[in-house]
Amino acid sequence: MPFHQTKLSNGLQVLGETNPSALSVALGFFVHTGARDEVDGESGVTHFLEHMIFKGTEKRDALQVNRDFDRIGADNNAFTSEESTVFHAAVLPEYVPQAIDVLADILRPSLRDDDFQMEKKAIKDEIARYEVRPEWAVYDESRKMFFGDHPLGQSILGTRESIDALGRDQMYDYFRRRYVAPNIIAVAAGNFDWNEFVRLIEGQCGKWESGPIGRRGLVEAAKRTGQKVIRREKLNQEYVMMWAPGPAGDSPLRYAAHVLTSIIGDYTGSRLYWALVDPGLADSADISFMDYEAAGAFLLSFSCQPENSKRNLEIIRKILQEIQTNGVTDEELRVARTRMAAREVRGNERTHRRMLAIGHDWAYLNTYRTLDDELAAIDAVSIADIRKLLDRYPLRDLMTVALGPLEKLE
Repeated sequence: MPFHQTKLSNGLQVLGETNPSALSVALGFFVHTGARDEVDGESGVTHFLEHMIFKGTEKRDALQVNRDFDRIGADNNAFTSEESTVFHAAVLPEYVPQAIDVLADILRPSLRDDDFQMEKKAIKDEIARYEVRPEWAVYDESRKMFFGDHPLGQSILGTRESIDALGRDQMYDYFRRRYVAPNIIAVAAGNFDWNEFVRLIEGQCGKWESGPIGRRGLVEAAKRTGQKVIRREKLNQEYVMMWAPGPAGDSPLRYAAHVLTSIIGDYTGSRLYWALVDPGLADSADISFMDYEAAGAFLLSFSCQPENSKRNLEIIRKILQEIQTNGVTDEELRVARTRMAAREVRGNERTHRRMLAIGHDWAYLNTYRTLDDELAAIDAVSIADIRKLLDRYPLRDLMTVALGPLEKLE
């Protein structure tokens, strides 16, 4: 599957991986901006702007945007994270021109004040819906506590108060600052013609404004410990999240981190699964590795009946101490690598998944990685790599936040 790359004169990067045997094409615009790029008074603006992108342009209103996607059978959406905003669509090969026309057009939105005020209500409703979800509430609070004043501690959604205070002109200033051409990557994966793709992108995006790019706070997050219990008497379960520092998104240790978390807390066949979920002590228990630019974190979470919380914490600490002291076994390493490789192969059979992987790798590593590169990196993780990771990022004294009916965990 040949890879292609070029850059427009305004700095916008264009990437493509062509696969003539594919039956579809996935297209995406990766904007290198997220919640961590917001300054004082802008909390929640990145996610809010993602919504506003679909509210219309000089050529289309919101209804027309939706209709034009529907006419070509596009599977389209967008998402906002701490570091990126991505707009994407999967279509049949013959509809690539129309899909690019809509995607590129909406990335230069009108940001009409009437739409802004109407969508502000929708955003506040969304925040309210998330606030009553215990999993989200404990995640948001624990993330803020763990990262503290680090930019990664900033909320993606913002608060109802911050959205209330946000003005349309503030959003426009943020858009002009962050949605410049050098901060955007256009990506395609699947069955398409590369030269035609570049021509279409040049025609739609070649005159987009250029400008300075960059990101503040490119440092590791400081280690934070401690415990906080948020009491919600009406909840029937206790929700617990535990954080520890981990390697950054471009670290050579990132593959070891993914393998280690698969061994400790994959949703099946892991130490946490057999110790907590299988015997019914917890409804869920897992650990994930979250890699960011210049920073990273391990996030362990579990939910259970309140009376099991103390026992589960003791079991988790024992598992982590055992891992920290003795590492992992050869068999655990082999199974985890096989499991990860199988998921990677299955995921990359989809053009949408492949497009996201290409864009992510280019944004974080400024390089193109094939599926074989990924499989080789997974297979290369050794017991020594796991030991090096644990020595550099020990899984002890995790910062813990609990939400539920308990007044205290221990």
